[in-house]
Amino acid sequence: MSDAVLLLAHGAPTRIEDVESYLSYVRAGRPPNPQVVEEVKHRYAQIGGASALLCWTAEQAEALQKLLGVPVFFAMRNWHPFIREVVPQVRADRVAAICLAPQFSDLSVGLYIKRTVEAAPTLNLVWARSYHDEPLLIEAFAERLRPLLPGRVLFTAHSLPEKILESGDPYADECRATAALVAAGTGLRSYDFAFQSQGMTSDKWFGPTVESVLDHYAAEGVRDVIIDPIGFVCDHVEIQWDIDIGFRDYAAARGISIRRPESLNGSPTFTKALAEVAKRCLAA
Repeated sequence: MSDAVLLLAHGAPTRIEDVESYLSYVRAGRPPNPQVVEEVKHRYAQIGGASALLCWTAEQAEALQKLLGVPVFFAMRNWHPFIREVVPQVRADRVAAICLAPQFSDLSVGLYIKRTVEAAPTLNLVWARSYHDEPLLIEAFAERLRPLLPGRVLFTAHSLPEKILESGDPYADECRATAALVAAGTGLRSYDFAFQSQGMTSDKWFGPTVESVLDHYAAEGVRDVIIDPIGFVCDHVEIQWDIDIGFRDYAAARGISIRRPESLNGSPTFTKALAEVAKRCLAA
């Protein structure tokens, strides 16, 4: 049988001019608030005009293909190359489908699954629904964190609306589990956890927020903090702006210095983690 791998990521515009169109995809076709559009454009301008997501996803796919020796495709949910543009190119008897989001939620991985099945109803997809506790993923995060220790560590993951808890969604628990495993892998006896990048909507989103934790640190007299985003596997705007600019400035105004581990990006250990996940899918 012929095998292939399909990597799926959120997607991000590569030009500031595309921000409004991109946000409409994120909002399932609903027009974005003009103030939100301008704020997001401002953030993209501050990180050089484009997210690094597309470049790193392409590199991760290339590295995985070299390691596995099978075709590896990549597609985006909310921008080019869209899932619907890529899946018609996939020719294989079995396809390991892996979202570049280690922790499962119906609002993230669940939507990738929905979009992919809609675009390729006859493709034999074997899904890696979650790999939040994959040992090599944990080691990849630990490798990035160790050079910055010792220090006060705040692990983070992208926030989601609290309403997902009503259906028993495992996302929040899986994010905290990943953080605990990375902490154990680096010998941390204590650490903190927060959710970042809450959406600009009226929904109630997961907390605590990073800002609230930084306020607590300032009251304690903490002056050096390591923010480690274990919910993300490469650089993009939620890291390049939210952490490297937004949280840095917020912390500095409270007398706190922020450090961050290098993102997984081209980590060989992360490539091996993806390979193990893919092999399990293809053997299922």
